[in-house]
Formats: sequence, C-alpha cells, structure tokens
Amino acid sequence: MKHPSEILKSVMQTEKGAALQEKQNRYMVRVDRAANKAEIKKAVEDFFNVTVLSVNTQNYEGKKRTLRNRRVVQAPDWKRAIVTLKPGDKIDLL
Repeated sequence: MKHPSEILKSVMQTEKGAALQEKQNRYMVRVDRAANKAEIKKAVEDFFNVTVLSVNTQNYEGKKRTLRNRRVVQAPDWKRAIVTLKPGDKIDLL
C-alpha cells in the first residue's frame, strides 16, 4: 500500500471548498489518479488524525492549450476527492 503522502497531493482551497467546510464539514483534496476511495479514506485518517464518514471522487481531464507556434499541449489529468468528516473533526489548513 502507498504511503499517505503519495496518495494526498494537496488540500484544495477554493470558494466552493470554503463553503463546503463551513456548512457540511467536507474538504476537497487533490489525490493521486490511481488511488481508490478506500485508500483515500485511510490516507486522510492517518495523515490528519480525523474520522472519515464518506469519500466522493471526481476525475478531470487536463485542459488543452494552443501555444504561439500553433502547437497544442495538454495539462495532466487529475483527480479530486471530497471527504466528509465526522462532526467535530476538522483539518487544520494553516
């Protein structure tokens, strides 16, 4: 099994993420594309010492851009997980 630092890339801080944290105690985390829900749950619990109730994942394709010389490049694909924590638990971001 992978180490939690290999599965978890970063905690995403966006306006949508802030609203989820305040209202529903949910956090958005950028994760490794090969990680499944069980691995993500265990990694979050081990890394942040919290209790995870559920994990929802979303896969994203990297955006395509055209450079000045008409060459098309694509950003890497990535995966996001929305993790619901037990009431009273929180992830300290700062």
